[in-house]
Amino acid sequence: MASKGKVLVAMSGGVDSSVAAVMLKEEGYEVVGITMKTWDYTGSGGRTGKEIGCCTLESMNDARAIGIKYDFPHFIVDIRKEFGDWVIERFTDEYMAGRTPNPCVLCNTHIKWESLMRRADDLGCEFIATGHYARLRQEGGRQVLMKGLDHNKDQSYALWGVSQENLARTIFPLGNLTKPEIRKMAADFGLDEVANKPDSYEICFVPDNNYRRFLRDRVPDMDARAGKGSFVRSSGEVIGTHEGYPFYTIGQRHGLGLALGDPIYVTKIDAETNIVTVGPKEELLGSGLAAGQINFIKYADLKTETAAIGKIRYKDEGSPCVVWQEDDVLKVRFAEPRRAITPGQAVVVYEGEDVLGGAWIKHVEEGSSSGA
Repeated sequence: MASKGKVLVAMSGGVDSSVAAVMLKEEGYEVVGITMKTWDYTGSGGRTGKEIGCCTLESMNDARAIGIKYDFPHFIVDIRKEFGDWVIERFTDEYMAGRTPNPCVLCNTHIKWESLMRRADDLGCEFIATGHYARLRQEGGRQVLMKGLDHNKDQSYALWGVSQENLARTIFPLGNLTKPEIRKMAADFGLDEVANKPDSYEICFVPDNNYRRFLRDRVPDMDARAGKGSFVRSSGEVIGTHEGYPFYTIGQRHGLGLALGDPIYVTKIDAETNIVTVGPKEELLGSGLAAGQINFIKYADLKTETAAIGKIRYKDEGSPCVVWQEDDVLKVRFAEPRRAITPGQAVVVYEGEDVLGGAWIKHVEEGSSSGA
């Protein structure tokens, strides 16, 4: 059988990327596996006592074992410097600026795809492939990113920043499959190393999920730069003391150390004054937002108002909105106010199953107190 082409497959050592690699091999592609080492405990801390995530020795060995079993080469590349400069530093800087970052989007946009493309070129690969739950099609001369068929696992939200040029060389083998189907395929392929591996939900470089510990490790002068400050109401009334503004996120309710009778939430974070504003959930509502660093997917621009579904966080089901572009700013106006629109997160807008594009939320509009 003639080869369908040479493809570089990103293999984390988990079930999804492992099945993706074997699927492509079985379909007639010339597969090259690659595992990218992005971080280690020495630089990130948070050792949990067990090996988890995509950069452990166990995961790398699992990926290599699958390459041996299915007769394709597998490489390990060290991109800790690239990853640290772009993702970990940006993650830290965003928290220190009073925003809540999304490192998975940063990694996909600036590290994973760019690093894969460079290695693909070096190895003579026409395509790259990953185990993401997303789909692609061509329409109107553009690469249209679509939600994965399994909406419970859909990862299109985290992929909005990938360029048209890179999408044109990308394959998502799992896009039309569900997670149970993937696990069955892993068993059928004899991938005993990974078939029953649990999914990983923590941010890879914060394996203990302790952001306060991570930020204190990364910012040695944390107390001098962002030590204890005031909790205030939207009226300006001081009602307590917090541990430092970087340790809070918009919409947070628990862990505030405030007992005021009624539930209260973080509604605004001011890095310049080290003030964290809190209030009832009604003060979290915002009707619109402005976002920057736009990447359009389905269309080249959105100069006219377009009806869409907008997602303001990864697990958001999305809400009806109108979206349009003003110069280099993406404006979104929701049909109903949304709760906890958070600067630093991404807004991704959809037309049905198709991703129109996305951008980084800069501030909330129309008077919501959760702006930054």
